[in-house]
Amino acid sequence: MGMMQEFKEFAIKGNVVDLAVGVIIGAAFGKIVDAVVSDLIMPVVGLVFGKLDFSSMYVLLGNVPPGTDMSLEALKKAGVPVFAYGHFLTVTVNFVILAFIIFLMVKQINRLKRNHEAAPPPAPPATPEDIVLLREIRDSLKKS
Repeated sequence: MGMMQEFKEFAIKGNVVDLAVGVIIGAAFGKIVDAVVSDLIMPVVGLVFGKLDFSSMYVLLGNVPPGTDMSLEALKKAGVPVFAYGHFLTVTVNFVILAFIIFLMVKQINRLKRNHEAAPPPAPPATPEDIVLLREIRDSLKKS
C-alpha cells in the first residue's frame, strides 16, 4: 500500500478533521482562559497583594539612560536590558488555571463514562408471540 493511499485512508477516517477541530477549539479556549486570567483573576490577585500587577514586574540588568521613564515598555524601547519575569508569571497562572479546568473536564467525562458503563445492560427484548408458537409447533413435530 502506497503512502498516498495510506494518507487518503487516514484523511477519510476523519482523524484529520477531528484534529483540526480540536486545535481550533483549543486555541479559542486558550484565549478565553487568557482573558479570564488577565481581566478577572489577576486584578483580584493584585488587590489581595496590594495593587500588584504581574505584567510590569521586572529586574533591571543594565544602566538606565537619564530621562527614561521607569516603565517596562519605556525601558525596552530605550534598549535597557531587563529581566521581565511578570509576563512569565501571568502565563504560568494561565497554564495552571487551564490545566485545572481541563482536569475537571476530564474527571467529569470519566465519571460519566463510568456511570454509563456501570448501567446494567438492557434486558433482551421479549420473543414475539409468533416465534414462540412456531417453536412450540417445531418441538411438537419433533416429538411425533
